[in-house]
Amino acid sequence: MCAIHVLPPLSSASKVHALQDSTSHPVALCAMFGSVAALVLLVLLGPASASIGPTLQRCPADFQLVRRGQTIGASEAQYIAEKREKVLPDAFKTYLQSVKRTGVQLPQYVEQILESRTQLPTVGISTSGGGYRASIFGAGVLNALDARNSSAVEKGTGGLLQAATHLAGLSGGSWLVTSLAQANFPTMQNLIFGDGKTSDYAGWLTSFSLWTVSTDPTEQAIFAQEVLDEIAVKAQHFPVSVGDAWGRALARHFTNGTTLPTLLANTSHGAGILFSDLVNLPTFASHEQPLPILVVNLDSKHINGTVFPGGTTNFIPLNTPMFEFNLFEMSCFDDVLAAHTPLKFLGTTNNSICATGFDAAMFLSGTSSNLWNELNATLAAATANFSVLVNETYPQPPTLRLDTSNYPNAFHGVAPETFADAGETILAMVDGGEDGQVIPLQPMLVKDRAIDVIIAIDAFNDAPNNFAGGATLMATQARMQIFPRGLAAFPAVPTSAAAFAAANLTSRPTFFGCTPSKTNTEAPGPLLVYIANGAPPRDGSPPLTNTSTGQSIYTTDEIQGMLKQTFDIATQGAALGLAEEDREWGACLACAVVDRARQREGAERSGVCETCFARYCWTG
Repeated sequence: MCAIHVLPPLSSASKVHALQDSTSHPVALCAMFGSVAALVLLVLLGPASASIGPTLQRCPADFQLVRRGQTIGASEAQYIAEKREKVLPDAFKTYLQSVKRTGVQLPQYVEQILESRTQLPTVGISTSGGGYRASIFGAGVLNALDARNSSAVEKGTGGLLQAATHLAGLSGGSWLVTSLAQANFPTMQNLIFGDGKTSDYAGWLTSFSLWTVSTDPTEQAIFAQEVLDEIAVKAQHFPVSVGDAWGRALARHFTNGTTLPTLLANTSHGAGILFSDLVNLPTFASHEQPLPILVVNLDSKHINGTVFPGGTTNFIPLNTPMFEFNLFEMSCFDDVLAAHTPLKFLGTTNNSICATGFDAAMFLSGTSSNLWNELNATLAAATANFSVLVNETYPQPPTLRLDTSNYPNAFHGVAPETFADAGETILAMVDGGEDGQVIPLQPMLVKDRAIDVIIAIDAFNDAPNNFAGGATLMATQARMQIFPRGLAAFPAVPTSAAAFAAANLTSRPTFFGCTPSKTNTEAPGPLLVYIANGAPPRDGSPPLTNTSTGQSIYTTDEIQGMLKQTFDIATQGAALGLAEEDREWGACLACAVVDRARQREGAERSGVCETCFARYCWTG
C-alpha cells in the first residue's frame, strides 16, 4: 500500500534519483496510479494524447444567456411534441400488444387510451445512483421494458421504454443514461458488452477498474498522463479539478471511442462527444430516444446543513437548489432560482463571448457521480492529495474547490434575494444524490412536463446487505415540503425505513399516489411505480444484485447474473401465496401507466385494474 503524501516538484536530477530510490518521494494518488514507481514514471513521460476542449468565440446575435421561469424550454417542448406525434402512437400500440400477450383481460379504457392519439399517457423513467451496481440494475430494468427484448414482450412489460418521453439518471444511473444516449440507443446487451461490429465501441469494459487500468506501473502511468493531457485545452480558459480527470476516466467505459486494444492508445477516448450534440444522432433525429436528463447537486458554502429524516446527516442540505442537464439546457426549476442556460454554450457567463464544447458528455455525467467532496470530509488527507496532481499540472487559484466539478456561473446576479450562490463566479457541483435523493425524481415533477407516471428504479444501498430501503423516497418527500412551488405534487410515502420494511414495499413493485391526497386540492401529480433492488431472489438462490457501490470491476458472468435477477425483479410482480410470480403483473403495470389518463377521461377504475391497485398500492 502507498503512503499518502504530497509529491514535491522534482528537478531533473531528482527524477533520476526517484527512479533509483522511489521511497525518497512518497506520492499522492496511489489509488489512481497504483504505486510510487507509476507516478515517478508519469513525471518522466511526455504528453501522451491530443486534447480536445472548450473554445471561446463571439456569441450569436440572438444569444440569450439566461431564461427565467419554471417552464421547459422551446427545444425540449418541440422534441416531446414531435415524439408524441410521430413515435408514441405506434410505441404504445406495440406496448399494448405486449401486455395482451399475457392473456389477461384488460378493461376497455386501458386499450382505448393506449390505442388513441390524443389520450396517451406521459411516461418518465428515473434510475438511481449506486455506482456500477446502479448502472447494471438500471440497465436490467430497462431491458425488462424494452420492446426489442422478446422475453420482456412475453412478460407483458416490453415496449414501455420506447413509449417513455424522459429518462433521468444520477451518479451510477447517469452513467447508464449517458452511455445509452450517446451510443444511439442500442439494446442493453449491446450497450454493456458491445455489439462486436462498431469499431470504436466495445461496451463498458467492466473488466478494468475505472481508475486503475493496469497493475503494470508503466501502463498505469501512461493512462494517468493521458487523462491529464486530455484536459489541457480546457485548462487554458477554465478551472479544472479532480472532476475533470474523473470524467475522462469514466469516458473510457461509457462513451464511444475506446476498445480493449485502444484502452491505452493515444486517442481522444470520446473527448469530443458533447451532450448537446447528441440531438444529431439518428435515434434522436427520429425521436425514438427518451430525452436524457442528468441531475447534479450544488455544493454551496452559503447554505446551512440539514438532517435527513432518518437521522443521517446529508453531505448536501435538502434546502439546496438542484440542477439538471438535458440535451438543450442546464436548468434549475426550484423557485429560488428558476433559471436556465443553453447547454450548447455551457461555460458562458455573458452575452458577448460564448464558450462551446464545455458540455462534454462524461464531464456532465462525471459531475453527477462526483463524490470526492464526501471523501474530503471523511478521508481529508487522502482526498486532498488526490487533487494534488491535477493542481500541480494545471495550477488553480487557492479559492477554487479541487474536489468538486466547477462550472462558470451563468446565473451570477440572478435572483440574489433567494439564490444563495448568485454572487459566486463558479458553481461547485457534485453527485446528484448527495442530498439523500438518490433517485432523480425532481425532473419528473416539473409541472410543465406533465408526467403521468414515473418508473422509479432504486438501487441505493440504504438497507442492510447493500439493498434498497426506501430512504431516497423519504428524502424527496421531505424536500417537497421545502420547494413545493411550481412542482407537481409528490405522492405520500412512508416516513421510516421500518414502515417500508414492514409492508415489504422494496421487495416487490409498489404504486404510490393511487388515490388523491386529502390535503392536496390541486390536480394529482404523477403516479409512482417503485421498482427496488430490495431483497434476495424469491427462489432462494444467492443474491447477485447487492454488490458494493465501490466495486468497479465485474466479469461478464457477474453482470449477466445481475441482469437476469433484475429482469425477474422487474417482471415478476408480487409473490401471491405460494407462487413466486404474479402472472397479472404486466397488466397491472399497464393499469398504472394509464391511470392518470383514465382520470382525465372520467372513467372508473375497473376489472383487473381494480384488483391490481388493491394489490400494489400503498395507501398509508
